[in-house]
Amino acid sequence: MVETIRIHKTSPLTQKPGYMDLPITHEQLVGWMNGELIQVIMPELNADQREFLISGYMPGEFDLIFKEDEDE
Repeated sequence: MVETIRIHKTSPLTQKPGYMDLPITHEQLVGWMNGELIQVIMPELNADQREFLISGYMPGEFDLIFKEDEDE
């Protein structure tokens, strides 16, 4: 059985709260919080899931920021 942890974050772009159910263990979360590289300790997460955990950006929001930079 795959364990999931619900992570709540506030988007730095919209200031709206959001959450994701991530397929990680408590031990992985603690390891990351203690300095392990996220891509090493949580290889099952995709880029959107990692970004949400690190920064709080929801899928697609990070792309909007870079699109705005390209338009300038």
